[in-house]
Amino acid sequence: MEWPAYLDEYEKLVFRMTTPRVMIDNAGCSNSTRVMIDSARKHGILLEAVQVLTDLNLSIKKAYISSDGRWFMDVFHVTDLDGNKLTDESVISYIEQSLGTIHFASAKCFDGLTALELTGTDRIGLLSEVFAVLSELQCNVVEAKVWTHNGRIASLIYVKEQDSGSPIEDSEKIDTIEARLRNVLKGDNDIRSAKTVVSMAVTHTERRLHQMMFSDRDYERKPIIRTNDNPVVSVLNCLEKGYSVINIHCKDRPKLLFDIVCTMTDMQYVVFHATLNTAGDRAYLEFFIRHTDGSPISSEAEKQRVILCLQASIERRASEGVRLELCTGDKQGLLAEVTRTFRENGLNVTRAEISTTSDNTALNVFYVTDAIGNSADSKIIEAVRQKIGLNDLKVKELPLIYHQKAEEREEPTGGVGGAMLFSLGSIVRKNLYNLGLIKSFS
Repeated sequence: MEWPAYLDEYEKLVFRMTTPRVMIDNAGCSNSTRVMIDSARKHGILLEAVQVLTDLNLSIKKAYISSDGRWFMDVFHVTDLDGNKLTDESVISYIEQSLGTIHFASAKCFDGLTALELTGTDRIGLLSEVFAVLSELQCNVVEAKVWTHNGRIASLIYVKEQDSGSPIEDSEKIDTIEARLRNVLKGDNDIRSAKTVVSMAVTHTERRLHQMMFSDRDYERKPIIRTNDNPVVSVLNCLEKGYSVINIHCKDRPKLLFDIVCTMTDMQYVVFHATLNTAGDRAYLEFFIRHTDGSPISSEAEKQRVILCLQASIERRASEGVRLELCTGDKQGLLAEVTRTFRENGLNVTRAEISTTSDNTALNVFYVTDAIGNSADSKIIEAVRQKIGLNDLKVKELPLIYHQKAEEREEPTGGVGGAMLFSLGSIVRKNLYNLGLIKSFS
């Protein structure tokens, strides 16, 4: 492996002795691939391991985490989003390599782009106004992610100069972008909490979104719509062992474990032991944690704060609304035009993922509801598709994991049938292609 230049020979020896050992087993479990990691324990390493798996859109069906002194062992049972085991050797090799070097893990590279961090009060049409401002200021949106929760919005948008394709470095233009977007976010009633930050820093987008919403204290705000399927979180102290025990019962979905561990890590808690089990569409998680100073949760106020923060971490990425996928040639003002059409038809965007391929194709995903958060009328959806283009904007079913029924929980999985619409070799290899790690995913 290639060592960072700042390490001396002794440090290299220490890292060789503590380099994570990774084993991937397809024989031990009938319906999932088992990924095992042994490593020296350090704060945040569990999050880094989970991040590698979730960035490839793998679903973690079971997990066992155990820490003994300065060493820990993680075992993950994973599948693709359609429930298939890992069979592509290039994917398995990439996972082994990535997990084996998580001491040196880095975020996805956004070199040559300028990052815009936005937080404020969510309202219908807000994204339309944001993208209209960026289009007017000649900013080309290359990638973006937008989350909404409890009436708040957080977005991380990566842009470059429309004409030159270079990062935005002119200080006057940066000041103008910040001021214009801040005015949009303020609206009529959010003068204090609306924030706009321009940054060149490289970070993991989804972890940063969690940090932004946590800093915005979205967990303290009342839900706009209450459902009967809110996550249940309980906290107890195990005094004889000096741990706090957290139990979580919620609906299963991709990246669930990442979202929970991310929040625990940013709140300065260390996971010593944990289990995750899924049955049908439900997930059951248990964590034995301590604060980084070695103490368990010590007060009722801290306990309630942990419960609220973990509930928020699960809810932020919940897929509310109709999933619309836009695939078309990218052009200046495309996002402003599409989101304006949503606004004019009374659709609110609850979550969005924006990306642009190397051949200048826009691949965008939007989750939309009506103006008050209820399911959007199918006739309105079809009218929007007619306006934007039936071949460009399509209603997409969610992956299999979202539709699993409880009665299927005990059924063993057989061989992988040819009727599957997607295989791990297409879904995961496409993610590797988008990360620039392979030349083709065909």
